Amino acid sequence: MSLFGELFWFLLWSFYFIAYLYVVIVIITDLFRDHELNGWFKALWIIALVFVPFLTALIYIIARGKGMAQRSQSYRRGVVPESDDYRPAASTSPADDIAKAKALLDAGTISQGEFDALKSKALGNQYFGA
Repeated sequence: MSLFGELFWFLLWSFYFIAYLYVVIVIITDLFRDHELNGWFKALWIIALVFVPFLTALIYIIARGKGMAQRSQSYRRGVVPESDDYRPAASTSPADDIAKAKALLDAGTISQGEFDALKSKALGNQYFGA
C-alpha cells in the first residue's frame, strides 16, 4: 500500500475515533444532567458504553435523543428555580420616610448628603447629589 493510502486510512480512522469519543462524552454529560434517572441506571449505561460501546451509543441516542435535546437547551438557558424570597415593602408615606431618615441622621448613621438623597427620593424627585 502506498504512503498516501496509509495516510488516508489513518486520517479516516482517526476521524471516526474522535467522532465516537465526542458522542461518548455527550452521552455521559447527558447522563449526569438527567436528575430523573436513577443512579443505578446511569451506572448501567456507562458499563454498557465500556463493554458494547457502538451499539450502546446508538441505542442511547435513539431511546433518549429527545430528552437529550431538552436537557441541553435547559442547561444552556441557565434555568434555575428562583429562591429569592426578598420582597421589598412599600413605603408608608413620604413623611414617615423622611422622619426615619432624620432619625438616622440624628443618630449619626448617615451623612447630610445621604439624608438629602433619601428626602428627595421620598418626595418623588430624582436625586443627583454631590
